[in-house]
Amino acid sequence: MELFPYPFRKGQEEIVKFLREVSIIGGAAVIESGTGTGKTVTSLSAAIEAAKLTGCKVVYLTRTRSQQKQVVTECASISKNLPLLCVPIQGRRASSCPMMSEDPELVTGTPEELSKLCSEYKRKENGISACEFFSNIETADLPEIIQYMKEKHPTQEEFDVYCKERKLCSYELTKLLLPDADVIVAPYPFIFMPQIFTRFSDWAETPLSSMILIIDEAHNLPDYLREIMTSEYSLRALALAEKEAKEWGDPDISDGFKITDLTGVMEDIIKAAREYLVEDDGIVPPYFMQDELMERLGTGSRTISSISDSLINVGEIISEAKKKKKKLPRTYVGSLGRFLQHWYMTGDGFYVRLVEDHDNTRLKVYCMDPREAAYPLTACHSSIHMSGTLAPLEDYARELGIERAETRVFESPFNPDNLYVGHVTDVSTKYEEMSDPENIARLEDLTVGIARCTDRNTAVFFPSYKLMETFIKDGIPERIGKDIFFEVRGMSQPDLMEVVEGFANTPQSVLFAVTGGRISEGLDFPDKDLEVAVVIGVPYPRPTALHKAFTRYCEIRFGDGFRYASKIPAARRIRQAIGRLIRSEDDIGAAMILDRRVTALEGIESTPSENPCKDIADSFIKKG
Repeated sequence: MELFPYPFRKGQEEIVKFLREVSIIGGAAVIESGTGTGKTVTSLSAAIEAAKLTGCKVVYLTRTRSQQKQVVTECASISKNLPLLCVPIQGRRASSCPMMSEDPELVTGTPEELSKLCSEYKRKENGISACEFFSNIETADLPEIIQYMKEKHPTQEEFDVYCKERKLCSYELTKLLLPDADVIVAPYPFIFMPQIFTRFSDWAETPLSSMILIIDEAHNLPDYLREIMTSEYSLRALALAEKEAKEWGDPDISDGFKITDLTGVMEDIIKAAREYLVEDDGIVPPYFMQDELMERLGTGSRTISSISDSLINVGEIISEAKKKKKKLPRTYVGSLGRFLQHWYMTGDGFYVRLVEDHDNTRLKVYCMDPREAAYPLTACHSSIHMSGTLAPLEDYARELGIERAETRVFESPFNPDNLYVGHVTDVSTKYEEMSDPENIARLEDLTVGIARCTDRNTAVFFPSYKLMETFIKDGIPERIGKDIFFEVRGMSQPDLMEVVEGFANTPQSVLFAVTGGRISEGLDFPDKDLEVAVVIGVPYPRPTALHKAFTRYCEIRFGDGFRYASKIPAARRIRQAIGRLIRSEDDIGAAMILDRRVTALEGIESTPSENPCKDIADSFIKKG
């Protein structure tokens, strides 16, 4: 415990001891750790000490760049007691590559596409690479760079600048640093996407069995694993595949069939799948695609299988040709082949096939079971799973298939009286009640009243963008009459941070955000940046076809579909939103939940409120 760089707060020494013991022995430590417990520094201190004793390497997994920066900062503090090499790594980005950053087409490239293009830049002709930044690495002073990393502990962005000034490729240089790293800070895909992990493990010269994994914001992990096992294909992508096929001579993909023959048939099939829609989505029968393709193409299942293989092969040819021309090696034809392959290869028990009809009709193969993608959690030496909203812990471990799990809940050392949580009993966002004009009017009146009656920065968390848009359409911002900032669906990270900073720097302003959105899931609002939160409704998932299928799956696997598919996720989202209020021991805050159903949720303690404005004001008076 001598690695811990600060005086221990209440409970921190116990956390470090618990995590260190599990990390040494092996298995998983699953903890809920309240605000103020220092999840980042306690987990790092414990894991680094365990790694030194077991010969393992610490890999700290984050979802965002801001979280990555925090890990680097804490490693710098720990290094005062034990010199450390902390190496942050991110997926390839065109913006960080001097050879790609000036090409606007490449900004949208995925890390996989950029990796393929990078290999073309690195390729040598007559012993000379087209990329001087890569070539210069051969003569770079690696020990000097390692010393710089140990002394300065740069973030990924700072290391990019350091390398650009020296005409070095930061990504390729980072790969060379990984074998010597004590701590690697990486995004989730580096461990949970097999094709990426294989390369990552080779670069780090470390097998999974010699890794101690730390999973930050672990409450997001099950849904993340489901998403990476899910695939989809839309009418818009199909049109691009047809255009791409014509540009490349419309190759044959089977005897008598060209790509455009298939894309025409696929368009008809996707449109025909609309008959299964119930509102926004619908369940598609397991053999729908296969039966439709065989009937419309007049062929058998073996031919359909060979067609998908041919599409993938043609896509590789297109990708390689684009790569040689220094173009983004994206292929919609290859994507269609991979989607068809995934559609046929997935079993019925853990996957559901859907049609979705938003602005762009698509077919989707959705994974309901995260256990297959969670394989690294059982194959690594040990893992630490932590979040401020992870309970019920045994259910989290069970969902991921983690059998060797030690679970603990650690309370925040901050005064619990600093946060008041109340709820209103005469409103609800229950699906059936949202068609009641009186219920909507009451929700709007409560929101306006609370926002107007307090002179403190206030966030209003909606259960969906749709309800936020309804409030805006009904003139609620005008009725509030204050500066209002809005979280917008799909906004870029820079735009999001501009909104957050504008709100934080504007006294008595109001922020409209979404429960479960990016603002409610990890951004900090210290001191007076945010003091009041209005949580509109319990954010139960909408009763879509997908959610109904997921509920049935949870019923079969866990015996209680509604609890696993609805109640636990909703409680975590509300707790995350309320958690934005208290980020330090000096913070005070008040939250009001506008939904009577909150009393049925686990882990949320709230007081019934007849007069929300008065109760919020009184709570601040009591706190002084």
